[in-house]
Amino acid sequence: MLHRTKKENDLNHDKWLGVGGKFEEGESPEDCMLREVREETGYTITQWRYCGIVTFISDIWESEHMHLFVCTDWTGDEIVCNEGDLEWIEKKRLIELTMWEGDKIFLKLIDERAPFFSLKLTYKGDDLQEAVLNGKTINS
Repeated sequence: MLHRTKKENDLNHDKWLGVGGKFEEGESPEDCMLREVREETGYTITQWRYCGIVTFISDIWESEHMHLFVCTDWTGDEIVCNEGDLEWIEKKRLIELTMWEGDKIFLKLIDERAPFFSLKLTYKGDDLQEAVLNGKTINS
């Protein structure tokens, strides 16, 4: 996980997130994931599973879509990330970390190996207002 502590004006400041970032021109979701992981961690991913798409809606920030991958094999050596501190966290400890409330929903889906999913998370400020999984409202 990445503890976001280093970027200025970061909407994710002091939260724990997976690594990732924005698409560059011509990239597929897989291309973007491979590049971002390499840039932020130093690792080259050799095996992964594409888990789902998350749509974030906010009353403050621009809406965005996130493609979720679980990486199961990699090569290389870890580098220092300029966005925060990288740390290996035991799965059972993930929900103890400071993160967006909706992240706990998709982390649970990933942990349960749910089939490919679409999750829409609507926030008012930092507060999760609604979570919609595959078109159906769920309790967060």
